[in-house]
Amino acid sequence: MAEIISRREGEVQILTFNRPTKMNALTREMYAALATGLNEAAADFGVRAVVLSSEGDHFTAGNDIADFLANPPTGQDSDVARFLGSLLEFPKPLIAAVKGNAVGIGTTMLLHCDVVIASPSAKFSMPFASLGLVPEAGSSYLFPLLVGYQRAAKIFFTGESFDAESAQTMGLVASIAADPIGEALELANQIAKNPPQAMINTKALLKASKHDAVSAVMRAEFELFSLALQSDEAMEAFMNFMAKKGNQ
Repeated sequence: MAEIISRREGEVQILTFNRPTKMNALTREMYAALATGLNEAAADFGVRAVVLSSEGDHFTAGNDIADFLANPPTGQDSDVARFLGSLLEFPKPLIAAVKGNAVGIGTTMLLHCDVVIASPSAKFSMPFASLGLVPEAGSSYLFPLLVGYQRAAKIFFTGESFDAESAQTMGLVASIAADPIGEALELANQIAKNPPQAMINTKALLKASKHDAVSAVMRAEFELFSLALQSDEAMEAFMNFMAKKGNQ
């Protein structure tokens, strides 16, 4: 069974994380499939909106640490970099349906989504610093812009998690729903009825003032992230994380 399921419902493409036994932790192959799915949806005029969703109880636990260490994304041609680029450049409405844990990239990717619908169970966190890493996906620029410097700094420095209500107050989440995928699909179908070029142009205008700055920040983040991945403190943090996970 594919770990990223891509299916079409009318004019809406749905990309679903399908690794529920691992809390949908993302591997290199999953990043590649997500990048391909977004790029194909961008090029297909019949697709008017895309929904990101997940199987099981969680959105994603972030990176699969073992896979991450075995295949470190240190180049701009890596599958992780391809996925981040596809997010930044995706021209059509992008909606996320989030439930359970959204860790690391599970939260930062939402900063590129146009609308996020969360379940009451949703829990967000970006524990990069605690793993000896730095923020990614443009989050060091986009998150302070969204929530203010002090709140962003506190969350990045401590890695603390926050719930759906807090995320909605911050502006990371548009609404909270018992059935987030149902609400996301309803919204996507509503959007799909509108003139498609008007939707693309509207999104381009909404993103225009930040696009180049986000792109530059993402490149800088990626370079620092790659260097951090090779550092002794990151290796120690990863080993401690793996040991703690093994003892649970």
